[in-house]
Amino acid sequence: MPGSSFAVDIDKVRNGVTEAFADDVAVEEPLEIRLGYSTPDGRATRSISITMRTPGNDRELAAGFLYTEAIVHRLEDIASIETCGPAAPDSGNHNVIRVDLANGVEVDLGRLQRHFYTTSSCGVCGKTSLDALRVAGAEPLHGNLTRFRRAALIGIPDALRMAQATFDATGGLHAAAAFSPEGDLIVTMEDVGRHNAVDKVVGSLLLNNELPAHGLGLMVSGRASFELMQKTLVAGMPLLAAVSAPSSLAVQLAREFKLSLVGFLRGDTFNIYAGAERIIA
Repeated sequence: MPGSSFAVDIDKVRNGVTEAFADDVAVEEPLEIRLGYSTPDGRATRSISITMRTPGNDRELAAGFLYTEAIVHRLEDIASIETCGPAAPDSGNHNVIRVDLANGVEVDLGRLQRHFYTTSSCGVCGKTSLDALRVAGAEPLHGNLTRFRRAALIGIPDALRMAQATFDATGGLHAAAAFSPEGDLIVTMEDVGRHNAVDKVVGSLLLNNELPAHGLGLMVSGRASFELMQKTLVAGMPLLAAVSAPSSLAVQLAREFKLSLVGFLRGDTFNIYAGAERIIA
């Protein structure tokens, strides 16, 4: 991923001895997403988000963010995605991306102001968060019959780790991947932000007109939070697997909306917190 790591000179202390050392750190820069859309008075442009991310796959990040926040619902809603101005390192414009929606696409900007999902730090109860998903049009995956083999699942963490080129250099990036029931990685992304890595995966699927992804699972390198479960649900993916623990609200969401949730996927062991019928021997 171009521009995803940065070389720095450090002092490394080992066994009480300090020595000069060259190291790589993960790049973190802000990305402003601007939205162009139709109004009764003509076209309008508005800045809708600023997120700290690792540069690279910005088109996918913007598209995935808009999709998982239910601002767009299909690829045809997007007319164009362009970096604003010349992408010169000193211009600042490489950190601004504009998404123009197709004429006639209605925009509910209030959804962003209301925060489509509730973060775990806001103190709002789980019921309110789940109700917010219903209002956004998220539907339970009752009829999804996709099945994932246990042997395929246990091979995914190592496959994802091998695909993390920037993590090898920096040790400082999260990863996410869409995978098939047979365990093949379809899309892999890295980012300093867990949610950004997932949005990049979802955005890549959207730009390839592969959403909803009813036949794919999602793997994340960290824990399974409510927000990541929400993005999985909106993308139509029936399973979220994580190398770490799920939160209580993530388990609630998975059981309420009939998703499969796997946690502590490490080596040949994992825990199934919801949707065990999709995990087959």
